[in-house]
Amino acid sequence: MPQRHGATESDNLFNKAIEAFDEANAKDPNFIEVDRFEKPYELIYANWLYQWVMRLSPNSSEELQLAARCQHLKRWEIPRSKYPEGLKGYTKWKKELAEYHAEEASKILVEIGYDSSVVERVKAINLKKNLKTDVEVQTMEDALCLVTLQYQIDGFSAKHDDEKMIGIIQKTWAKMSELAKQEALKLKYSERVLSLIQRAIA
Repeated sequence: MPQRHGATESDNLFNKAIEAFDEANAKDPNFIEVDRFEKPYELIYANWLYQWVMRLSPNSSEELQLAARCQHLKRWEIPRSKYPEGLKGYTKWKKELAEYHAEEASKILVEIGYDSSVVERVKAINLKKNLKTDVEVQTMEDALCLVTLQYQIDGFSAKHDDEKMIGIIQKTWAKMSELAKQEALKLKYSERVLSLIQRAIA
């Protein structure tokens, strides 16, 4: 867990917020095996996302760091199965999820004592407002895409044929900055996934 060990009020608020986000995500009933231990999925996901944000932008603002740790806050509470199959249902699910994450994170930040400017900035990053012009929002998008490519792409490839996978990869690639694409090409992939990536971006 990231910790700021200073004595300032900002440091104290940051540490409390991270603890609160982690406590909430630790309640995820879905588990993933990490280092031979079963751990709550969203708790691990938040760490993956935070690590990528810091790798892409080591001097990230406090607001971006906070957003990384709560971007999928309590995601399991709104399952995909509650929405109709197909693109329309998926789009509605993703939109309502994003709003839910942002609202739940805002409640925690307000309760801890962050002022409204910080709360609104974290919310804006989580909702990806001004994606085309906001560098920090693009960093968040990059980190999300890199988590997908590093940790989730193999799972997707087991469920879909080549044509579907190439489409998924192309959509992901189109969202990423040049820096993120460079990082993506450094990752290790299965033979099939690497071939699909090469075909998708050719």
